[in-house]
Amino acid sequence: MPPSADTPAAASAPGFFDARALIEPVHPAELDAYARAHRAANPTSAAQIAGWVFGIIGLLFVVPVIGIFLMGIGYAIARGTGVAVGLVLGVLLAAGLIVGVVALVRRANRLRALTRLRLSRFAGANAMTYIDRIDAPPLPGMIFSSGSSRMSTDVLRGVEPRFVEFGNYQYTTSNGKQSTTHRWGYVAVKLDVPLPNIVLDALGNNTLGSTLASAFRGDQRLSLEGDFDRYFSLYCPAGYEADALYLFTPDVMARFIDHAAELDVEIVDDWLFLYARRDVSTLDAATWAWLFGAVGALLTKLDQWARWRDDRLRLAAPHPANPAAAAAAAAHGIPGSPGMSGSPGIPGAPALPFAAPAGMLTPPPGVAPPGRRLRRRSPWLVVGIILGVVFIVTAAPFALGIFGFLFLR
Repeated sequence: MPPSADTPAAASAPGFFDARALIEPVHPAELDAYARAHRAANPTSAAQIAGWVFGIIGLLFVVPVIGIFLMGIGYAIARGTGVAVGLVLGVLLAAGLIVGVVALVRRANRLRALTRLRLSRFAGANAMTYIDRIDAPPLPGMIFSSGSSRMSTDVLRGVEPRFVEFGNYQYTTSNGKQSTTHRWGYVAVKLDVPLPNIVLDALGNNTLGSTLASAFRGDQRLSLEGDFDRYFSLYCPAGYEADALYLFTPDVMARFIDHAAELDVEIVDDWLFLYARRDVSTLDAATWAWLFGAVGALLTKLDQWARWRDDRLRLAAPHPANPAAAAAAAAHGIPGSPGMSGSPGIPGAPALPFAAPAGMLTPPPGVAPPGRRLRRRSPWLVVGIILGVVFIVTAAPFALGIFGFLFLR
């Protein structure tokens, strides 16, 4: 009988994970000690101090207004006595407001510390490490280059049998009048070789239309055999259709359909990304079971991809390494850089809950320039369409009026 997820052996057995840290009770003293250690390791930033200052200033503006309002009501009702009563009520309300805000902030901080502690223990029990926050993560996926205030939170990383990172990600976009915060969950898997830029837009999560592929030119969409088109829209660079068919063999397509049909997928450089429009690093054991199962199922097929080679490189120079990107990745603990091999293992490190065959082949030089990135739609085309629609809508009534005036009078 295989070990269950609740047994100690499950932490190191491939295909199983130990989820007890996500649900086990935490002693208040342990939580307080962890919170103090976290504050000591992460001193308050200037942005946090500014936030507190603006919050206090806001309260200082709100409290007197409430007090004056209550005093005015008291004066209107009973003049002298009413003013005193209004003043007392104003002071009590202000005190209650301050105490309530402080209590809510303390509770939110405590719940956040509890989440960090549980995820940290969960990572340790499953041969991974936990990182609370990474600003501007140096990953090549499409969501990591958009907007501002880019940040990954609750990041869990493993290095055996290959580098895998789970995290929640957010960034902010602004149109000049209002800003919007976009939130994603992602899984980043380091591959052994650079591959063509391929995007699988999952149809199962397109409740309001395509979430990722709307930016790509439609002539790059490739239809595959079987039921794959019912679950994913596949986009690959022009001229790389045969390479996509080599990578997405029927058995690989079956793995994606069975385990990742609700996740958008991107292959770029030597990375595989799985995207979700919700947090993936959570305290929900069922979510981790789903993600571990999906990653484990895909890893068993990635050895096929290590044998891919781009014949176009016989006529093109290899893709040069980007020193800045490599330095940023190294600073964030991410192994390798675009065009380099997969993650280095740590001798003696226990296996992750998902395992893949070892002994990958030597990686190829890289990907020729046409295959490194999908071609995006021209923004001027979109602007032209919008202007054309506006012109038709506004010019049509005017033209009809002129026509009627000249020929129908």
